Amino acid sequence: MFAQIVCVDDTRLTPEGIGALRRFSREEPRCYGSIPASEEETLARIGDADCLLVSWKTPITGRILRASRGLRYVGMCCSLYDPASANVDIGTAGELGIEVRGVRDYGDEGVVEFIFAELISLFKGLGDRQWGDEPVELTGRTLGIIGFGTTGRMVAEAALSFGMEVLYHSRTRKPALEGKRVCYAPLRELLSRADAVTTHLPRNTRLLDGEAFAAMKPGAVLINTSLGPTFDVPAFCDWIERGGCYAIFDADGAGGYAEDLARYSGVRIFGRSAGFTAEARLRLTEKVLGNIRSYLDQASRTP
Repeated sequence: MFAQIVCVDDTRLTPEGIGALRRFSREEPRCYGSIPASEEETLARIGDADCLLVSWKTPITGRILRASRGLRYVGMCCSLYDPASANVDIGTAGELGIEVRGVRDYGDEGVVEFIFAELISLFKGLGDRQWGDEPVELTGRTLGIIGFGTTGRMVAEAALSFGMEVLYHSRTRKPALEGKRVCYAPLRELLSRADAVTTHLPRNTRLLDGEAFAAMKPGAVLINTSLGPTFDVPAFCDWIERGGCYAIFDADGAGGYAEDLARYSGVRIFGRSAGFTAEARLRLTEKVLGNIRSYLDQASRTP
């Protein structure tokens, strides 16, 4: 068992999951529901804990890790793709012998549903905006997917079911996934051909610049549900201000720019995380608890 588990912010675990933490902690788990206002507040919340659970919203810096001398485990209650996109200093944790584990693939289903709900609403004019002069179908339209991990591939499968053509761009090609209506394309080609472009990239990845926006097809729709903008914000503002184009973001995709971006008539911002549903919360909780069990089982077998 751990001596003390601390949920340093709103980890979004289910109440049952929070209760289950008691099985892994000799002391009553300490759980906070807000984001710490400073590193000092984060350190005060961690105290002498040896297990820290954290969402993606609170930075766990090298300074915090070095000062938290009792820590031996950090459970990220969010996706961990690579050290560069993590809010935990993975390198420092490794130097200190602190195990860091994250989860993946818990909110993809909700993201996919959100993307197509928004596209259908826009293309058919079901809300206060309509893509063309009259309602149109997704059938025969081209969807560009930037980032072809789990979410990107699920979006592609859904797009094919609607009769769309799919172009994808990623750091590595996926030949086994390519077919008659799924093709790899260089970034500029994808942008010039796609009616709608959706980005699924790691945090802190800003791939679309002014040249990229200049290459986009007239009337294109940009969708972002990644953690933070995947584009240069001033370049995006120049593009959307010209009119005739649309952008769809959830709260994560807009990041800290929601207020600035919402002033453009072509921008639609959903005020919550698109992928965080009741089902996603349950999957997140199960994976976080599974990581803890696995770590403790391994630790108990280590001499």
